[in-house]
Amino acid sequence: MTRFLTLLATLLALALPAKAEEIVAGLSQNAVQITATFVGSEILIFGAVKRDTPAPEGDLGVAVVIEGPSHPITVRRKEKRMGIWVNTDAVEVNAAPSFYAVSTSAPFNEIISEEVDRARHISIPESIRIFHSEDVADPDNFAEAVIRIRENDGLYTMEEGGVRVTDNTLFDTHIELPANLTEGNYRARIYLTRGGDIVSNYVTNIDVHKVGIERWLYNLAHEQALLYGLMSLAIAVAAGWGASTFFRVFFRS
Repeated sequence: MTRFLTLLATLLALALPAKAEEIVAGLSQNAVQITATFVGSEILIFGAVKRDTPAPEGDLGVAVVIEGPSHPITVRRKEKRMGIWVNTDAVEVNAAPSFYAVSTSAPFNEIISEEVDRARHISIPESIRIFHSEDVADPDNFAEAVIRIRENDGLYTMEEGGVRVTDNTLFDTHIELPANLTEGNYRARIYLTRGGDIVSNYVTNIDVHKVGIERWLYNLAHEQALLYGLMSLAIAVAAGWGASTFFRVFFRS
């Protein structure tokens, strides 16, 4: 019986189709340290397509995504009432990435179909999940507002044609990380596509964390808020007293 099961498992394994194409990739760095002088960084993503058979017919597409940690946020709409700007409607955004960058080898819609994008959440709009509210007639506009604000801050980017493909096998791209990064675990995803469908994908993580005085201040603010507040107050008082003394002495002389 054991031999029969072993033989059956072997036959089933042989019957399964082998992957025609597979991604072999790497990153120039898998960790980013945020220091007091951090002004941004750049990650180079490179790789190749491993094949056991000749390349299939059709255009090869490559899409690279780097996604920061997601957090729920509340988006409010402001309207002018009686000459005063006030908050009116509000929508709960279930999850919005703190950072999201997409780079593709061709126009996005040419290499990834709408169905695949909806299922895998690859594009920027599909990465944002919102709670639809019956009280708000246009909740999608709130998601668009999040995208617009974070695009202006350099946190959301879409670079079509940013991935260079060589000899239908090698590929590379670089993605800029701005100075205002949120600390956390970032995820890099690489998709290999043909005819709008994904034929292979690769996922790895990037650790973004504060170090040095940035880490110390962050921990102090979150773990010992009272001490952090007193220290901030003392620094403010000392700075004010120092400035007052300087101007008094300067103008007296």
